[in-house]
Amino acid sequence: MKSRLLPADIKVKRWKNTQVGISLISHIKSSSRRILTFITLLLVVTIGLADFLLQVDISLLVFYFIPITFAVVARGSIFGFIIAVACVSAWLAGDWFGGAHYSSLVVPAWNAGIALLTYSVLIILLSGLLSLQDDLEERVRERTAALDEEIKEKERLGTALLQISERERLTIGRDLHDGLSQHLTGTALTGQLLYEKLSERGAEESADALKLVSLLKESIVQTRDMAKGLLLAEINNESLPAALREFCEYTAKQFGVKCTFTFDTEISFKEFGVASHLFRIAQEATRNAIRHGKAKTVAISLKHVAECLVLTIEDDGVGLPPEHLRTDGLGLRIMAHRAHIIGASFQIKALPHHGTHVECLWPLPVIV
Repeated sequence: MKSRLLPADIKVKRWKNTQVGISLISHIKSSSRRILTFITLLLVVTIGLADFLLQVDISLLVFYFIPITFAVVARGSIFGFIIAVACVSAWLAGDWFGGAHYSSLVVPAWNAGIALLTYSVLIILLSGLLSLQDDLEERVRERTAALDEEIKEKERLGTALLQISERERLTIGRDLHDGLSQHLTGTALTGQLLYEKLSERGAEESADALKLVSLLKESIVQTRDMAKGLLLAEINNESLPAALREFCEYTAKQFGVKCTFTFDTEISFKEFGVASHLFRIAQEATRNAIRHGKAKTVAISLKHVAECLVLTIEDDGVGLPPEHLRTDGLGLRIMAHRAHIIGASFQIKALPHHGTHVECLWPLPVIV
């Protein structure tokens, strides 16, 4: 399952599709006005000539709609009215030179008036439609710009939250390592001294003191392991393979599973922060596999393929739930967002029999 588009992205795509659908006239309008004007005049002359050649047997009044439409689109309603008058004049001239006879001048005047009225209705309607289309295009541009800005702001906020999370993670890790761990060590030493004094006196409480020292030592080990897991985020671009290998060793020890790491070549990055995001994606995918997928084996690999860096995490857990029951949890969204930040593609899919396959492909050049 590939990472899904954000709702704002979907909205932008819908608005852009709408903009394409209503922009046919705007494409014509955006063409050279000189060309459209020339086409308009050429059509008037051509239809007028055809009207003359056909004499009065066939009326071509309906065909004058075409140059009038081009005139309105090219230069507005005023130019449209001018072309309408020219069209009516060409039509009357064609009939006149074609030998048309009228019982009275009122007849051609009436016909010309009806034709001009019809053309005027067309010009007014077309001008209104173009005005509405312009307003709609402007609204689409404003909405699209607002949605683009909203997406950028969400990306900035998401990046800021991840940075804050990393800083807090490192702070807690250092506090555990340098603060609580040292304090527990001092407490264990005090307990050891107490045990030795009680042992010299032969007191029965010496066994309890020894048990207390043992518990404190276990707490020290657990605290240091927790701090180590948190401080693994403190890696640079060159130490990603080593950090992943260390993470696999720590995971295997902490959860009692088989966690392996393989990579095909030494890898170095130019871009700052890529290694940290890739490491966190591997960490999140591994913990999801163990906690939610009940996996007993996790394999992490880092490969350099065709100018791309491919990070994969596979497990033998229960796999993904059925499609109709599947929901994108916070961990999946965070992994997809981390991949998006560094310009990588991200996908997660179920393996044929059981287990899950997570892949992050970073298509930027990598120096090997």
